[in-house]
Amino acid sequence: MRILTTMILSLIMMAGLFLMLWAEVGFIQDKRFASSCPKEELEVMPDRKPERFKGQYVLGWCMAVTAVLVMAGALVYGGWDGIRHGFTFGQLFVRFLVMLLMLKAFDISFFDWFLLCSKGFNFFPHYYPEVTDVLGTYLFGYNWKTHLGYILASPAAAAVLAWICGLFAEA
Repeated sequence: MRILTTMILSLIMMAGLFLMLWAEVGFIQDKRFASSCPKEELEVMPDRKPERFKGQYVLGWCMAVTAVLVMAGALVYGGWDGIRHGFTFGQLFVRFLVMLLMLKAFDISFFDWFLLCSKGFNFFPHYYPEVTDVLGTYLFGYNWKTHLGYILASPAAAAVLAWICGLFAEA
């Protein structure tokens, strides 16, 4: 299997996920989109922050849409590359599973641990100074059920993606 391509595509998906987080936290700044934050942080966050500059919300939405397209593009390219190189269902399945699980590992380790549950890079408190007093590594694991559900659903999602690629390979 073309492991380097799979790793690069995983990194691209991670970059897309970071862009999505940055869009929401730094620019859209609407509490409705922060539902994955620890409840301690949600309790002190305002419902919506006023624009710091004209067009801030529009920029945030453009970033979010771009992030979704980047992540979808990595999956599409991963499938296309696999089809082009004659991957079997099993090889495509492994590629997609690796990509999805690496994305989740990045989410848990970097987002949850470093950015949302600690003062890593002062990222979250920079945009939401209200949360500074409630941040702490004690929050880590607040959404373990959600993460576990994603991890358990990843093989099924990878199988569906590999099956879809198989349909295109036969056409």
